[in-house]
Amino acid sequence: MKEPTGHVDTFVRDHLAPEKYWPEMDYGALPELAAYPPRMNAGVELIDRMAKGPQASRPAVHFGDTLWTYADLLANANQIASLITGEFGFVPGMRVLLRFPNHPMLVAACLGVLKAGGIVIPAMTVLRERELVYVLEKAKVQYAICDVRLAGDLKNAGKKVDSLKKILCFGDGSPGGLESLMANSAESFGNADVSADDVALIGFTSGSTGTPKGTVHFHRDLIAAADTFPGHLFGIRPEDIVCGSPQIAFLYGFCAFITDTLRFGGSAVLVERATPKTLLETIDRYKATICFSTPSGYKQMLGIAGDYDLRSLRVCIAGGEPLALAVFNGWKEKTGVEIINGLGISELLHIFISAGGKDIRPGTIGKAVPGYRVRVVDDAMEDSPPGEVGQMIVKGPTGCRYLDDLDRQRNYVRDGWNMTGDLCRIDEEGYVSFEARTDDMINTGGYNVSGLEVEAVLLEHPWVRDCAVVGSPDSLRGEIVKAFVILSENEEPLDDTVRELQEFVKSQLAPYKYPRGVEFMEELPLTPTGKIQRGALRKLEKDRAAGLSR
Repeated sequence: MKEPTGHVDTFVRDHLAPEKYWPEMDYGALPELAAYPPRMNAGVELIDRMAKGPQASRPAVHFGDTLWTYADLLANANQIASLITGEFGFVPGMRVLLRFPNHPMLVAACLGVLKAGGIVIPAMTVLRERELVYVLEKAKVQYAICDVRLAGDLKNAGKKVDSLKKILCFGDGSPGGLESLMANSAESFGNADVSADDVALIGFTSGSTGTPKGTVHFHRDLIAAADTFPGHLFGIRPEDIVCGSPQIAFLYGFCAFITDTLRFGGSAVLVERATPKTLLETIDRYKATICFSTPSGYKQMLGIAGDYDLRSLRVCIAGGEPLALAVFNGWKEKTGVEIINGLGISELLHIFISAGGKDIRPGTIGKAVPGYRVRVVDDAMEDSPPGEVGQMIVKGPTGCRYLDDLDRQRNYVRDGWNMTGDLCRIDEEGYVSFEARTDDMINTGGYNVSGLEVEAVLLEHPWVRDCAVVGSPDSLRGEIVKAFVILSENEEPLDDTVRELQEFVKSQLAPYKYPRGVEFMEELPLTPTGKIQRGALRKLEKDRAAGLSR
């Protein structure tokens, strides 16, 4: 018999696709997943259960000179939960948009909303009014908690959305501000009794392929994300200090600093904006032991890493984009730490392909994380032979559920599998190598070329500091391989430089893969998480070909 919901407001669950369109969820692959109780509140699991005994006095969140213990974090989360339920008529199932840069209060707000049975919607700080209106409307958000410095666009967006009842501002110091209202709220709270399969979180994608998708995750999913990837691949200990570049507004950051860290009693160091220099300073100052970043982030840190004491590091995780062998080797040479590569997607919440310790095999992503099954298949859903490119599909304890988007849901799930849209190879031992997104392969003169493969070779050349390779429209070949290159310091972009780079690629790869076009850049377009926006470069080239851009 299905466990009854603990939600009073059932809007989100009512606007999911019928369950027949969901992927098959596998909770039996690991004993800890099978042991989850039918009623489980992720907020309770992450802070109430952890803030007991000696753990209560241990560090939970560092921010500048501020340190919150687990007891401090629990008290602040309880005050937020008490405030929204006692003063503003909040009931389980309601949605709360959270718009902060990384800050201890953002962690407390996430936990407080979960403890109250609400649904957390982290919002990127870079979103503008129009984008906020879309999110507020799509999820019929009733409440928002926002850094006062970011309140302008949100207040303007709120005027256009009927559902939004209240915006609580943090950091303004006024009598109606969050801190003032919290001061009069109880530091104890009667947690909401919710089902493990009640909705806990909605993560909106960046919208790179049309309008943003609301990826929906249950209370069970949040705990499973921690129990699988960090729980089995590298482990987080109470003495660990976790830092990194992602914002909590992104699911990678939400998992790194909240679910992963708190599930195992570690502490997180938060910085508002983790530039390469800031992140290196953070590791040095706090003696951080675990770092979450992107391959681009590690690549940018390499040039100045020698100026900092990084000996405290024991684990480094790279997610969000492929990890070039040159970056892996360079970071290991600088720090002695082998980067744990990982592939995760918003639809599955966290990383589900990776490898740690002796299982790391540079040049591949890794294997299926314990709890997940990964296959590489052809169009007929038949397994591709080892070493051949096919579409990667996955099944496990988390999976795709879109908010109010039946067409996308039907397209994403097939025969119970999540169709990720990633083109990969898998070898006889189960190691997965990323080739491209299904829409990222370059077809030049009838040959398929992975731009990432060409990038990896270019990055091995001492003249190249960074690069991105995409297809550029061409009347003869359909597309040509084009490289956008940032040169290392003291290198000048000359005709001989182009020829040198082209010949270098030819010496390493089949000749048809070399970049016929090379353009030198001072910087590459990046997403807010530091990933290269190859889509923006493809669009630039298409616009140029159509005469729309110079």
